[in-house]
Amino acid sequence: MNYVIIGGVAAGMSAAMEIYRTDDKAHITVLEKGEDYSYGQCGLPYIISGVVPSFEDIIARSVQTFRDKYKIDARTMTTVESIDFDKQIVRGKSTKTNENFEISYDKLLIASGSSPIIPEWEGIELSGVHTIGAIKDTEMLMNDLDENIKNVTVIGGGYIGLEAAENFIKRGKNVTLIQRGPQVGKIFDQDMAELIHEKAIEKGIQLILNEEVKGFSGSKRVETVQTDKQTYQTDLVLLGIGVKPNTSFLQDTKIQLTKKNVIVVNPYQETSIEKVYAAGDCATNYHRIKQKDDHIPLGTTANKQGRIAGSNMAGHSMTFKGIVGTSIIKFFDLSLGRTGITEKEATSLNIPYLVQKTNARTHAGYYPGSETMTIKILYHQNTRELLGGEIIGKDGVDKRIDVLAVALFNKMTVDDLVDLDLSYAPPYNSVWDPLQQIARKS
Repeated sequence: MNYVIIGGVAAGMSAAMEIYRTDDKAHITVLEKGEDYSYGQCGLPYIISGVVPSFEDIIARSVQTFRDKYKIDARTMTTVESIDFDKQIVRGKSTKTNENFEISYDKLLIASGSSPIIPEWEGIELSGVHTIGAIKDTEMLMNDLDENIKNVTVIGGGYIGLEAAENFIKRGKNVTLIQRGPQVGKIFDQDMAELIHEKAIEKGIQLILNEEVKGFSGSKRVETVQTDKQTYQTDLVLLGIGVKPNTSFLQDTKIQLTKKNVIVVNPYQETSIEKVYAAGDCATNYHRIKQKDDHIPLGTTANKQGRIAGSNMAGHSMTFKGIVGTSIIKFFDLSLGRTGITEKEATSLNIPYLVQKTNARTHAGYYPGSETMTIKILYHQNTRELLGGEIIGKDGVDKRIDVLAVALFNKMTVDDLVDLDLSYAPPYNSVWDPLQQIARKS
């Protein structure tokens, strides 16, 4: 059986390894447009400050390991340009040799991932304007980030923007963060985002809200950022305004895409084309709370979907059970956690909801080191079923967000939280966990 996989990072290599373990007669070919395989993209912002010392630290397995140990035909610098679904042929070009290639498949996985959005702004081509969507991009940034770079502008206040801003500050740079809307961290409600704003300002970030970038200026290198309101001097720019799925080679084909060009998949990771699967940042994710397909590109989901796709391709049936929208961000000494849906999302979905919000101690107040965390939960007005939660604090956020994620996955009510048998000792918790405290108030 000839398996072809487009993309050699999270979803692609999770699938490849599952096929390897399931089908001992498999011939696996992986087509990766870059030079690196199986690395943790989420670790890239931490290379800026040196918290993660080197790029080698985020590589799980090298290309050569896949070739030598697992006998996978792991190719690099191969750009897929088109797929003939009728003849089951993938066509593309090697950017190393500039030679065209064709490869036939019995089963195909599209795990082409996503790329940073780069708007067609004036001056976007100037030196000093960067992204960190891949190792190569981040290497270019690091080569540019010398002692002469004093002022850095981060555009966008999402995952990448916030993490990069923190690490630039740790590197000793002056940081300006520009966000088009009224808040950073759009995955949070406005009232919770205010806590992020306060921390950004406390740490010396010049936070610019409600301004839209129009372009850049400079002779050869970027010198200013122009918004719809004013101009900012800068020595370097990082774009962190979101990602788009790498699916341009699928345009004008029979495969089903969403309006945002994301590949539509079913629970088996099958696409609308027979023998063609998709997984990771380029594919849809079923959202269990919204009860519809969504697109939340995260490494956790990519690895799960890749494993499921590989298993199904190799003949062992598995299904993807869906997401509840769980994520967490480190921002200086704060942890920013969320799961489920926000007030904004509940309103747009016409779901009647109630809100409870409180401040609680991370553990017993009499035990040293107790901190305050802010917790907000949403639950259905009629059924009291949990809909979502947001938690921001210095300690214990990850534990509570994961408890909420499990509760959401299992369709628990806010009252069910009170009955949970959660761990307690004064250094770790109060006799009533913060989640139970807020549930009792609801």
